[in-house]
Amino acid sequence: MSGTLLVRPPSPRLADGELTHLDRVPVDAGLARRQWDDYLAVFADRGWQVRELPTADEHPDGVFVEDAVVVFDDLAVLTRPGAATRRGEVASMRPVVASLGLEVAEIEAPATLEGGDVLKVGRTVYVGRSSRTDDDGVARLRTLLEPRGWRVVAVPVTRVLHLKSAVTALPDGTVIGHEPLVEAPEVFESFLPVPEPEGNAVVVLDERTVLLSASAPRTADLLRGRGLEVVTSPVTEFEKLEGCVTCLSVRVR
Repeated sequence: MSGTLLVRPPSPRLADGELTHLDRVPVDAGLARRQWDDYLAVFADRGWQVRELPTADEHPDGVFVEDAVVVFDDLAVLTRPGAATRRGEVASMRPVVASLGLEVAEIEAPATLEGGDVLKVGRTVYVGRSSRTDDDGVARLRTLLEPRGWRVVAVPVTRVLHLKSAVTALPDGTVIGHEPLVEAPEVFESFLPVPEPEGNAVVVLDERTVLLSASAPRTADLLRGRGLEVVTSPVTEFEKLEGCVTCLSVRVR
């Protein structure tokens, strides 16, 4: 299940990134870079082609590339971030996804949508209605996707930054999340609580392997007990800025 991994190197101004639900604490930029390199190695070792976007040192949050575009089959949807300071990150994504042969659409003003609010499970797209994604953004995405056979479901998000800060999905479609952070678990066809907030986010590497933050050892044990292979990677410096293992890349399979 390998493919192309789109990433952007962390800015030396990473510590100045936007915060919504967490208090600001010191961020070690050097450690963040080493953790980012280790994260990329997980994918490279599994045959993914790693493609770096141009550096964007003027954008502290630019490393969180998942927020700039979401890919559905052969359609790349460029977003319009709810944080105005992040909108300059999107322009450099357009030529990259176009070069992969993808059709390109976009979320147009005044709508806002960030990729961290978009969770795909089968042909259903759950979209977080958060401080970064508004009703117009959900409606615009629905207009783009429903003719292509996707079902779009809005989900309330107020306790965390993005929907995928609260929930992600395992290879079999089971949605996982730390219950105190999940507002509507009944929306999902199958929901599994996990014991740690850092365990909310997994990246599916293949149908039996997931990538998880090294900060969630109990969740790793839980998932291994379900027969999954769990690869862990430390992302502490990004977690301080409401980031996680999903938002550091865009996976084009």
